[in-house]
Amino acid sequence: MMPPLSPEEEAHSRTVTALIRERVRACGGWIPFEQFMDLALYAPGLGYYSAGSVKLGPGGDFVTAPEVSDLFSRCVARQCAQVLADGGEILELGAGTGRMAAVILEELSALGVLPDRYAILEVSAELAERQRARLARLAPRLRERVVWLERLPARPLRGVILANEVLDALPCRRFTLSMGRVHELGVAVDSSREDPAVDGAPLIEREAIPDEALMSSCAALLRELPQSLPDDYSSELCLRVSPWIAGIGECLERGAILLFDYGLPRAHYYHPQRMSGTLRCHFRQRVHDDPYVNIGMQDITAWVDFTRVAEAAVDCGLEVGGFATQAAFLLAMGIESQLAEVADPIEHARLAGEARRLLLPGEMGEAFKAMALARGVEDPLQGFKLQDLRSSL
Repeated sequence: MMPPLSPEEEAHSRTVTALIRERVRACGGWIPFEQFMDLALYAPGLGYYSAGSVKLGPGGDFVTAPEVSDLFSRCVARQCAQVLADGGEILELGAGTGRMAAVILEELSALGVLPDRYAILEVSAELAERQRARLARLAPRLRERVVWLERLPARPLRGVILANEVLDALPCRRFTLSMGRVHELGVAVDSSREDPAVDGAPLIEREAIPDEALMSSCAALLRELPQSLPDDYSSELCLRVSPWIAGIGECLERGAILLFDYGLPRAHYYHPQRMSGTLRCHFRQRVHDDPYVNIGMQDITAWVDFTRVAEAAVDCGLEVGGFATQAAFLLAMGIESQLAEVADPIEHARLAGEARRLLLPGEMGEAFKAMALARGVEDPLQGFKLQDLRSSL
């Protein structure tokens, strides 16, 4: 059972719901799920990532790898150091609480490979505020390298672009199969359940005929899969991946884009046994699959189709420089040696517990993947030397 919303949170959720309800009615009574997710997460001043609720950490809705342990960020820093050996900068997309940025800068300083600049592009006002507070505590020579951007840089950079758990929050389309035909899942208003107590009718899921973009993408997907999908199969398809990759690819003159997220290669993502897709909602450390509750107050995500990411990268002239599980990446970057360097037994036990959460298959080790997209990088990237899953894409 999920914890209740406070009166202020309930009021905010009703406001976001009313905005979406107006959009549904303005569009003739139905909108694609992608548009619903976009409004619920990113509506200016109202959406989950635009408003001021606490998102990360014990008091928030979810915990990411950099929040689990600084071991993760130190490993990422060491991979950055390889790319930055000849100089360059770092751009982090969606920097969470700023903890990863702080640890990376401190680790790179210890390694003697500081970036010329550490830029952060953040869409959440609440998280940007937490980032500024956290990074203000850095030593001056590190703090002065940090800048916040309002949009992607106009000039291509040399160095590293980081995106930890960003792709999963891109609004996605949803589809279902019925008698061999593709139907799109979207959102309508249930006028039969109009309730003045909640300022209107609830939002409900409804099927519709797909537009050409979704229909052609689903047709190509179904032709490519090694197994046919059964009736009543539902899943997601993120058409925003390609333009997103193309956009950040334009920002990279030379270096690597490092992506960390939960996801699968396409053949595993669209497996016949995964009947309901991968859509997940996160609310106060609880995971569930109902996006139509706590609207504007909970995160909505879907797993990443890493095959689509790889295809988009190749289309814009990037090379897939590596693809591995998070566990394999961290092991290749020396997480075990970091643990071995800790002499204090209490501290070692604490870090070992954090490492297990990052590495074990039942925790984050297998579900989360690391992918590198590179341009002009000659040497193989260290983080992908223990495991190469590119053939699965």
